[in-house]
Amino acid sequence: MTRHGKNCTAGAVYTYHEKKKDTAASGYGTQNIRLSRDAVKDFDCCCLSLQPCHDPVVTPDGYLYEREAILEYILHQKREIARQMKAYEKQRGARREEQKQLQRAAAQDQARGFLEKEAAISASPLSRPSGAVVTLECVEKLVRKDMVDPVNGEKLTERDIIVLQRGGTGFAGSGVKLQAEKSRPVMQA
Repeated sequence: MTRHGKNCTAGAVYTYHEKKKDTAASGYGTQNIRLSRDAVKDFDCCCLSLQPCHDPVVTPDGYLYEREAILEYILHQKREIARQMKAYEKQRGARREEQKQLQRAAAQDQARGFLEKEAAISASPLSRPSGAVVTLECVEKLVRKDMVDPVNGEKLTERDIIVLQRGGTGFAGSGVKLQAEKSRPVMQA
């Protein structure tokens, strides 16, 4: 005796008729159906409306159409294209507006960052009491003598006096101890 599995469709007891019935019920597999006369359009029917033609038009390939059905189809397509164009323009406008809002938000963020950096910068002057800039000669002759601010008369400490440095480029240096040298080849013995 042979062993039987849980699915006994593999054996000879599963008939052709049962297979056809299961195939039709499940919707899988190859299915052949003979088309009846109702499924085939008549010779004088339009390929779009499947109704008999009153004002027929024939294509070079031999397809028969009703002129009114073609015009209705063209008008329908124009309306559909116009509807789609409106939707596209609306979507495009929304996208443009979204881009503008993003740009505005970025500009506001940039401005906010700038203002935060500006607020972080110390507003108090570097020369502590008044912020006045005087020459080094004036500091040596007048200010260091009494340690009083010449602008507002407040008492100064040594820490309040800041000596400004001379700026310059890398080429010119600071300009304080500027000396030009010219190098020439030297003969060696």
